[in-house]
Amino acid sequence: MNNPFPYSDADKRYHTLNYHLREKYNQKIFKVMINAGFTCPNIDGTVKYGGCTFCSTKGSGDFAGNPEDNLKTQFNQVKEMMHQKWPEAGYIAYFQAFSNTHAPLGVLKRKYEAVLECDPNIVALSIGTPPDCLPDDVVDYLAELNRRMEVWIDLGLQTTYEETSDLINRAHDYETYVDAVKRLRVHNINVCTHLINGLPGETSEMMLENVRRMVLDSDIQGVKLHLLHLMKQTRLQRDYHEGKLQLMSQEEYVKVICDQLEMIPKEIVIHRLTGDAPRDLIIGPMWSLKKWEVLNSIDAEMERRGSVQGCKDVRISDLITF
Repeated sequence: MNNPFPYSDADKRYHTLNYHLREKYNQKIFKVMINAGFTCPNIDGTVKYGGCTFCSTKGSGDFAGNPEDNLKTQFNQVKEMMHQKWPEAGYIAYFQAFSNTHAPLGVLKRKYEAVLECDPNIVALSIGTPPDCLPDDVVDYLAELNRRMEVWIDLGLQTTYEETSDLINRAHDYETYVDAVKRLRVHNINVCTHLINGLPGETSEMMLENVRRMVLDSDIQGVKLHLLHLMKQTRLQRDYHEGKLQLMSQEEYVKVICDQLEMIPKEIVIHRLTGDAPRDLIIGPMWSLKKWEVLNSIDAEMERRGSVQGCKDVRISDLITF
């Protein structure tokens, strides 16, 4: 094997989360997804109602545990399911569904600590939340946790464009995101930023600009790049039927992802390049259900180009033209 990319022990031309975790912990590590019963500030009226227009009724935690079960039961059930694929592994406790810092500090402490006590093989904690749910007392507690184990904040940005953010009902601005990353990084807390490709009204050029701004404006350690899934029982479904949304083709998506990977510094860990959607709830794009075919197409296109993650690193390169 002659792979020109340094952060890989396989044929990947980008810095996968699997590689990062194996290098750090010398074993397979998988995420155990938790639904801790939170809600979101743009659902409960704290800032808005209705939630993000793309979000499922399970708060984008469709594969997390059952919120009707206690946290220990959830953790053990999801863990055992994952062990069917990987019999030997350590764990990341992943608070995935809804906004997992949108509660009083005492509630957060009780729920986080209950999960961390579930198994001595938990090596890290991952918490999904939007940037407007990080008050100072919560950030201070996250800093304390980060001194005990590796902590990742999965920070939902989705877009850097205010007009898109308004369309999808995000209810926070870009500056709130930039400030949140700064306050987390003061404590050396890892940040994984989420972006969605294919949002209403966004062109391929805008999707690349989202990555450029994210990289230049925020000191992040990881990124998740998602495809917009059109799901049943979402507000976005109405927009689609009214002709306000054009779903991406697989060819378009693969090209955008490869262009984005070239822009992202090679040290930044790629946590995801496409998402998972329940087959019974997705309206489209249906090609996205063939996840491995999509990932293989990305690998093939990167190889065809002779490119790797960071070959047009926007922090050092003037090769980017939109």
